[in-house]
Amino acid sequence: MTKSHSFSIYLLKDGVDASNALKEDHALRDQAIGDTLPTGSRLYILDNPPHPPWWSSYFGITQTLMQEQKGALVFLPVYGRTFAITFGHVQHKLRDIAYEYDFGLRVTLNCLDPVKLKSTDILEPNGAKRRRTQLSMDSDLTYFDFDRDATILKSLTGKVRPEFKNFFNHASGASNIRVSSDVTPEGLPHLCGKLLELYHAKSYKTNFPDIQNIAPVRDPVVRQQLNEKLIVAFRSKDDPALLLSVPEILNFHDGLWATFTGAGHGFVYDDVFIGRYYEYLERRDQNLDDIDIETLKRHFLVLTDEDGTPRGERHCIYKSLIFDTALEGGQTYHLCDGEWYMVEASFIARMTAYLDPFWRQTSLPAFSHENEAAFNEASAKAVAGLVCLDKTSIAPQGQTAIEPCDLFEVKGGRAVLHHVKISTMSAQLSHLFNQGTNSVHLLRDNDEARQNLKARIAEKRSASGIEDYAEPIDNDKLKVVFDVITRKDAAAKSANFPLFSRISLMRAIKDLKRMGIEAEFTFVTDETAGSDGHKKTRKRKPSASGTGHAHE
Repeated sequence: MTKSHSFSIYLLKDGVDASNALKEDHALRDQAIGDTLPTGSRLYILDNPPHPPWWSSYFGITQTLMQEQKGALVFLPVYGRTFAITFGHVQHKLRDIAYEYDFGLRVTLNCLDPVKLKSTDILEPNGAKRRRTQLSMDSDLTYFDFDRDATILKSLTGKVRPEFKNFFNHASGASNIRVSSDVTPEGLPHLCGKLLELYHAKSYKTNFPDIQNIAPVRDPVVRQQLNEKLIVAFRSKDDPALLLSVPEILNFHDGLWATFTGAGHGFVYDDVFIGRYYEYLERRDQNLDDIDIETLKRHFLVLTDEDGTPRGERHCIYKSLIFDTALEGGQTYHLCDGEWYMVEASFIARMTAYLDPFWRQTSLPAFSHENEAAFNEASAKAVAGLVCLDKTSIAPQGQTAIEPCDLFEVKGGRAVLHHVKISTMSAQLSHLFNQGTNSVHLLRDNDEARQNLKARIAEKRSASGIEDYAEPIDNDKLKVVFDVITRKDAAAKSANFPLFSRISLMRAIKDLKRMGIEAEFTFVTDETAGSDGHKKTRKRKPSASGTGHAHE
């Protein structure tokens, strides 16, 4: 019986082959010879010289210890397309734009048994939160806490359906596909041909319905239009829909340190956000008007150790950006991991139809204050029966502080928890919606929290004039209102929120409804004068080692 081996396979984009798929500094040895290489294929070898591990000198070990890094990359033409099969750590030698990003996932969706799944990697674009879930037993997708309406499925692992077991038994798909197979070298073209057939299949729509409410954009004309929108947003430097994030699951126990390259050396930072990249460009005298898509693909976010030594992972800035936008006609698009995703129009329509009935005219006064705290205090003084609970906590003794809400009132026999936030930026709204659900969960599950809420209200009762607040709290007659301060037209309702904020809001409202809690969202008019901007706050001078650790 032939032994099975693990293969990591990428599908290169149309027009890409061995001549233009690799980075310029790939350092792989070409024209390597293999007696059983498939006809027409081309082999590259990674053959780094031996070197001592870092811990050898760290502990002063006198014994000679050497480690080697070896790898191989085979380019295999099949049916007019080229596959890249990688062995060892050579996948980073491929250009980020050389391969189809949805190849592995699409093939996996089309070949896996939907009730024999093992692992998922998902991305919640609102905040770029990544999560890996693994189960020891074969399971269907519902066991992986996968929300079709709120997340992008990045990777899926499981057992294949019976009709594909002649090709491979297990598959794991992301941008590439990893398969376990006993295929011989001469059988690789046939295997890759089957993978290409699966890539174009549509059976995933039956086996995994609604799995791609968010789907990759493949039309080059549309991608060009979207990239033009991205550059406009980037050059403006103040578009809240544009974010920067490390596009992979990280091992934070090693620490997160990063720098930038492409326009010269950058400083080393212990955090990653788009302001750091703007700072890098400023330090390197780069004019934002000269930045284009190719620049963003030439500049890199490089993960390092604390001393600035690269760890091996680097990602072009284009692949690290997150951006929401729309084209004429109203179709919504999302940029993540270097790929544009189109959000299914019917999904947007369903989401709008679900959310808009929860919109109400606000009962709070207009915002003309310095900050949220000042607004909350002023609102409580201006509206009878309204209590400001901003910066208070109802958490049981010994637990982390949890704010019940910003403003509290009793209306229609219900205890109304107002959660207030300025602006409609995605990250802030995600926090707002989580705050609304977390406080209710605590109140429903913990009697001490309910007693603490009544105590906080009692402390401010005389100033507010509130009456009969204890009964609805004790009887779980609660209502949550999300009050968003904005200059946007309230009549637009849920359309005022960025795409993934709408998804987060829908998830929060569904969570509250499952608990029997009423929910609403409102828009508070922002009457403050528009800002002309201000000078950038000076960071403290970097240390002699050139490490910029100051936070903004």
